[in-house]
Amino acid sequence: MSQPENPKQTEAMLHDDVIPTTNKTNNRTFADVLKVNLSRRSVLQGTAAATAASAGFFAPGALANMWSSSAQKADSGELVGFQPVTLEAANAVDQTWPVISPDYDFQVLIPWGTPLEPGACEEWAGDPDTRPSPEDAALQIGVGHDGMWFYPGDAKKGYGIEGYEFVSTHGVLCINHEYGSNTHVLGKSAPENLDDVRRMQHAMGVSVVAIAKRKGGWKNVKDKKSRRIHANTPFMFSGPAAKSDLLKNGAGNVPLGTLNNCGSGPTPWDTYLTCEENFNGYFGASMPMVLSEEQERYGLSENGSGYGWYNFDKRFDLSDDDYANECNRFGWIMEIDPFDATQTPVKRTALGRFKHEAIAIGVAADRRVAAYMGDDERFNYCYKYISDRSIENCEARGVSPLDEGKLYVAKFNDDGTGEWMELTIENPVLSERFADQGEVLIYARIAADLLGATPMDRPEWTTVGKDGEVYWTMTNNSQRTEPNAANPETPNTHGHIIKTTGGHVNTSFRWEIFMLASSTSGTEGSFASPDAAWADAYGRLFIGTDGGQDDGLQDQLTVLDTSNKNAMPKRLFMGVVSDEITGFTITPDQRTAFINIQHPGNGDPAATNFPAPRDYMTIPRDCTIVITKKDGGIIGS
Repeated sequence: MSQPENPKQTEAMLHDDVIPTTNKTNNRTFADVLKVNLSRRSVLQGTAAATAASAGFFAPGALANMWSSSAQKADSGELVGFQPVTLEAANAVDQTWPVISPDYDFQVLIPWGTPLEPGACEEWAGDPDTRPSPEDAALQIGVGHDGMWFYPGDAKKGYGIEGYEFVSTHGVLCINHEYGSNTHVLGKSAPENLDDVRRMQHAMGVSVVAIAKRKGGWKNVKDKKSRRIHANTPFMFSGPAAKSDLLKNGAGNVPLGTLNNCGSGPTPWDTYLTCEENFNGYFGASMPMVLSEEQERYGLSENGSGYGWYNFDKRFDLSDDDYANECNRFGWIMEIDPFDATQTPVKRTALGRFKHEAIAIGVAADRRVAAYMGDDERFNYCYKYISDRSIENCEARGVSPLDEGKLYVAKFNDDGTGEWMELTIENPVLSERFADQGEVLIYARIAADLLGATPMDRPEWTTVGKDGEVYWTMTNNSQRTEPNAANPETPNTHGHIIKTTGGHVNTSFRWEIFMLASSTSGTEGSFASPDAAWADAYGRLFIGTDGGQDDGLQDQLTVLDTSNKNAMPKRLFMGVVSDEITGFTITPDQRTAFINIQHPGNGDPAATNFPAPRDYMTIPRDCTIVITKKDGGIIGS
C-alpha cells in the first residue's frame, strides 16, 4: 500500500490519497510546465423535473437566478471581515470537538444513522455493539458525508423567484456518502456474508433529505421528495455511450447503483450532479485473472481495496464473465431530480468516465453550458465539457444539455496559456485505438493519455467565480520527486489552487497559480491540501481541506478574498482529529451554510466520539454542520 498523503487516514485504502498511480504515460507533467511558467511570470422554471425521451431531461428552473438576485444584496464592509480561529485558539483545545470563529455559531445535523425521515426506522447513534441492518441502512442517512447542495422549496407551495427570502428556511438537501471502512460500518475487518455487503452498499450513495429550520435549529422533516439512492438503486444511461456493448453484461442485469460519491454540483435547471470517484476499490476477483490494460488504467485489481464485496456479490467479481462489464458502469456523473422521487437517476456518459471528484457548471452568453471536472488521482487530468446547444434549445427538443456536447482535456503550456483538446473519435489518434465515440468516453483516461494531456497533482473540486474564472484545487501529490517553484517540498504535501480564464465555450485558456498552500505555513492563514471549493457572487472563495495540516491544525474551512491577490486565508471553522472538511452549500439568502465532517477520528472512538459527548466508546459519525453568523449576516463576511 502506498503512503497516504494524509498520515491521519490509516484505514481508507480506497480513498483518493492512497490509490497507486495508474498513469504510466510520459506526458509532460504540470510540474515541469509550471517550473518554466513561474520563471517568466509573477505568479453554473419549474417545480418538478420532467422526463423527456428515454434518457430523461430535467427542465430548467429558477434557482440559479434566485442565487444571483440575492447575491446583489452585498453587505457593506470588508469582504472577509470575521474574526478567524487563531492558531492559538485551535491549539488550545483537545481537537475532539470543532472550533468556529467567535463571530459564528454551528449546529450538528443528520449524522450517519439518522432516519431519512422521522419515524422511518430506528436511529443508530453510534452504539459500538450494534450496526444498522441492510433494511435500516437503506432508510437512514449514509456514511461518508461529502459533496452536497441545498434546493429551497416547499412540498405544497413549490418555489420561485417571488418570496425567495422565505425559502431559505426549508428545502431539500442532496448529500453524497462517499465511503466508510469495514471496521467503521460493520465493526469487523471484512464482510462475512451478503447481508454484510448490503449493509455497506446501502450506507453509501446519496441522500435526498428534506430539511427545515424550526425552533431550536435545522431538522430533517417528512416529505415525499426524500429518498435514498445507493449501490442497488436502478438508474439509466444517456448520451453517446448509453447503448455501448461495453456497458452490457452477459447476465443481462439492469444497471444498478452509484458508488464512492465524492464531490457534486448543481445544474442551472435545478438538478443535482453526483460524482463517482474511487469505484475501483469495490471490485476484485474471486479467481486468478489477467487484468486488461483498461482495467489497470482505472485502478482495478484482483484484491480490490479490502472491501471484499466480490466474495458475496457477483456484480463486483471481475473474474465472473457474466459480469465482465459491471465495472464500466461506474466512474460517471449521475443526475438526480431533487424535487421528484419518482424520477430515475441518469448517468450522463457525454461527461466521460474517470474518477470524478466534483463538477462546476458555467453558462455562456449564448446559453450553452460548460462543465469543469477533475480526475482525482495523482498525475491525472483536468476536463471540460461544452454543450452543443443552449439550455433552452435542449429543453424545447426534450434532450439534456449534458447529452449533446464535446468533452475536452487540458494541456497546460509554459507561457500561461492552455488548450482544451477534444476527445473525439474523429481524431485519427483516437480512431486508431477505439471503435466508436462511446468507447472513447468509457475509456476517457486512455484517450486523454493518447492526446498528451498534462498530468496534474490530484485535480479535485472546481468552482466558477464571480467573473467566470474557474478555480481548481490540486490537493497534493506524495509521489512528486522533483521540487519546483509551485511545489517546493518533495513530496508535495501542501497542494495549490489554479485559476483559469478564457470563456466557457472557448477551447483555449489562460492559467495562473492562485495560491500555493505551502506559502501559508507558519502564518495565521495556515492551510494545506485544498479540496472542497465554492466561490460566491461577491468574490469569496471557500476552501475545505483534506490532508495533514501544519501548525498543529486539523482539517478546516477557510475563506479567501479573490479580489485581493495579497489576501491570506481566514479560518472560519476547524474540525476534529483525523477528519476531513468537505462539501459546501448555502441558502439563497446566503445566511446559512452547510459543510460536512467526514470520517471523524477515522471511526476510532478512542480518538473522538463526535458528534456524541466524549465517552471513549461511542462510534464517531460523519455529519453535516450548519453554520450561521451571530449577527445574521452573509456567510463569509
